[in-house]
Amino acid sequence: MIRHEAGDVPYYTFPAFARHPAIAHAVFTRLGGVSRSPYRSLNVGHSVGDDPRAVEENHRLVQEAIQVKGAELVTARQVHSNHVACVTASDRGRVMPGTDALIADDPGVTLMLRFADCLPIFLYDPQRGVIGLGHAGWRGTAAMIAFRMVSTMMEFYGSDPATMIAALGPAIGPCCYRVGEEVVRAIRPTLPNWQGAIRPNGDGHFSLDLWEANRQQLMNCGLREVQTGRLCTACLAHEFFSHRGEGGSTGRFAALLGIRMPV
Repeated sequence: MIRHEAGDVPYYTFPAFARHPAIAHAVFTRLGGVSRSPYRSLNVGHSVGDDPRAVEENHRLVQEAIQVKGAELVTARQVHSNHVACVTASDRGRVMPGTDALIADDPGVTLMLRFADCLPIFLYDPQRGVIGLGHAGWRGTAAMIAFRMVSTMMEFYGSDPATMIAALGPAIGPCCYRVGEEVVRAIRPTLPNWQGAIRPNGDGHFSLDLWEANRQQLMNCGLREVQTGRLCTACLAHEFFSHRGEGGSTGRFAALLGIRMPV
C-alpha cells in the first residue's frame, strides 16, 4: 500500500486502484483527527460514544484529504451481514440500514464504511465503471460477502469478474486473530483451500487470516487481480483502531471509494 499525507492526516491507497484516475479511494488511519481518548483521534464512528462534534470534524478532515464532498457520501449501518445495497446519486447523504457492502456506478457518488479490525474490501470494474466497498469480519466472511459483491456487480451491472480488480485493506491479522471451532466450522466450507486461511494453534483455538479467506473467495469468483495490504490493525493499534487490541473501547477508521465527476 502507498502511504500519503494530507497535512496532518495520513491515508493509504492501493497501487492497482491508483492507476485509475476516474476513481478516488483511501484507507485512513486513526491519526490526524480531533477526538479524545479512547477515540483518539480520527474517529468517524457515530455509535461508539464519541463527541458528535468531534466525529463531524473528523468527517470533514477525511473528505478534505481526498477532495470529496460530504454531500456525495453514501454510508451504511454495518451489522456484520452479507447484505449488499446498490446505490445511486439519489442516495447521496443516506445511511443504508442493515448493510455491509455498497455498490454504485454513478459519477459523484462516494462510498464510505467504518472499520476497527474487520476487513475493507474494494472492488472496481473499469470496463463498466462500477465500484464496490465491503466490510468483512468473520461473520461476513462466512456469509461470503465478497462473493455477494461480485455476483451483484455481475447481475445488476453486467460486470465480468475477469476484468475486475480487488484490494483488501488493513485488518486484524492471523498473528492476532484467534478464533474458536464455531468460527472454523462456519468459514471452512466457503474456501477452496481452507488450510491456507485457518491454522490450528494447538490449544483448541485457530488463527484466522481474513485476507487469505477473502482472497480465495474472490479468486474463486473469477477475479485475476486481488491486491492485499497486510497491515494488522491489532499490531498497529497506534496507527489503526483495533476492537480486539483495545479491549472493545475504541473508534472506527474510514475507508472510501468514489467515482469522480468528469472534468
